[in-house]
Amino acid sequence: MTKPLWIKHAAQLATLASDIKGARSKEAMSELGVIKDGSLWIEDGKIKAAGTTAEVEKRYKDRLSEAEVVDASGRLVTPGLVDPHTHVVYGGSRAREFEMRLEGASYMDIMNAGGGIHATARMTREAPEAELIEQTARRLDSFLAHGVTAVEGKSGYGMNIETEIKQLRVMKQLQQRHPIDLVPTFMGAHAVPPEFKGREDEFVEHLIADMLPVIAKEGLAEFNDVFCEKGVFTPEQSERILQAGKTYGLIPKIHADEIEPYGGAELAAKVGAISAEHLLKASDEGIEAMAKAGTIACLLPATALYLREEAAKGRKMIDAGVPVAISTDCNPGSSPTTSMPLVMNLACISMRMTPAEALTAATYNAACAINREMQIGSLEAGKQADIVLWNVRSYQELQYLFGVNHVHSVWKKGKEVVNHAKQLSPANTQTLTK
Repeated sequence: MTKPLWIKHAAQLATLASDIKGARSKEAMSELGVIKDGSLWIEDGKIKAAGTTAEVEKRYKDRLSEAEVVDASGRLVTPGLVDPHTHVVYGGSRAREFEMRLEGASYMDIMNAGGGIHATARMTREAPEAELIEQTARRLDSFLAHGVTAVEGKSGYGMNIETEIKQLRVMKQLQQRHPIDLVPTFMGAHAVPPEFKGREDEFVEHLIADMLPVIAKEGLAEFNDVFCEKGVFTPEQSERILQAGKTYGLIPKIHADEIEPYGGAELAAKVGAISAEHLLKASDEGIEAMAKAGTIACLLPATALYLREEAAKGRKMIDAGVPVAISTDCNPGSSPTTSMPLVMNLACISMRMTPAEALTAATYNAACAINREMQIGSLEAGKQADIVLWNVRSYQELQYLFGVNHVHSVWKKGKEVVNHAKQLSPANTQTLTK
C-alpha cells in the first residue's frame, strides 16, 4: 500500500467526465467537465474521487494527513494525453528525405525510388532487437516528457514475418519496462515489399495465410491495420486483409485516403473499423459513412504540415457527426515528432477545431480509438491515475500558446514519472513497475 495522493487547488481540472458512452462527436467534444479549484484523490494508482478541493477535502477529512499533497495552484490539470497512431518502433533515420522533399520530390516519388517505407524496412530488418528497444525507449521518454501516457504502436517496417514479429516483441518488452502504456498494432500491410513487386495479390495471400496466424497465436497485437492507397493496397485487397484479421480477433484499423480519394473511409465504415487514419482526401460520402458507423477519424495534422499538404477536414468531420481523435503519427519519414501538445495546437490552427475539441481528441476520443476508454482518457473514479499538470491556467491557454511544451509534471498510475521543475528524467523511470 502506498500513500494516497491528493492533487488540490487546480486552476482548472479538465476531467473529460461525461455520461456519454463511446467516442464523442459534435457538441459532446466540447464538454470537458471542467472544475475550478479542482482536486483529485488517488490510491493504489487509481482515481478515487474528483471534485472541487472543498468537496474532496470534506470527503477525506479524516485521512488528509496520510496523503502526499501536490499543490496545483495556478495550473491546468488534465488526463494524460493518448497518442492513438504511431510507428514508434523503427531503425535508422531518413533525414535526407526531408531535404529531398524541399527540393520538390513527392512522398510517392521517394517511395518509388526505394526510399520511404522501403528504406526504413531495410534498416529495421538489419537492426538488432536490443538496438530497436533502446531507440524506441528514447522516443517513449520524449512522449512522456510531452504529457503522453499511452501510445499505440504499429509494426509494418518489416513486411516479412521475422521483422514484423521483432517489432511487436520490442513493443511487448517495452510494455513491461517503460511507464507508458504501449498498445500494439500489426501492420504487415504497410507496403508491398520489393521482393513481391508485380505479385501484389500473392503478398496479400502470404500475409493472410502465413503472417496473421502467427501474430494471433503469439498474442502480439490487438489491432490489424492496412495502407489502403493507390499504388499500395487496393480497397479490395485491404478488405480481404482486414476481414481475415477479424477472424483472428484483431480489430481493424485503416490508413485511408491520404494521397487521393480512394474509398478508404467508406471501407472503414463497411468493415467496422474502430478508426480510419489520415483522411486528408476523404470524400463527402466517406465522411457520411463514417458518421453513421461511428468510426473514429484519427487525424494527423503534423504529418500534413511536414508534407506541406492541406490538413484533413477536421471541422467538417466534427460537424458531420464523426468522432475525431488526433495523433502525432510519429514515424521517421513524414512526421518525426513526439509532441502531442504541438498536434493539439495544429488541430486548432490547421483543422479549425476548438481548444476543447482538440483536448477531447487527444485524450478521451484517442483512448476510444485504441479501445482503452474504460481505463484512461478521463479523470473519473475507478480509472488509472494518468495525469498531467500544465504550466498554464486553462485549456484555452494550452492551445493558444503554441509550439511550447507546457508540461510541469506527469503522473502515471499515481506515480510521478516526469517533473520538469525537478529535472526528473523520464529515462530514470524505466525501473518503475507497471
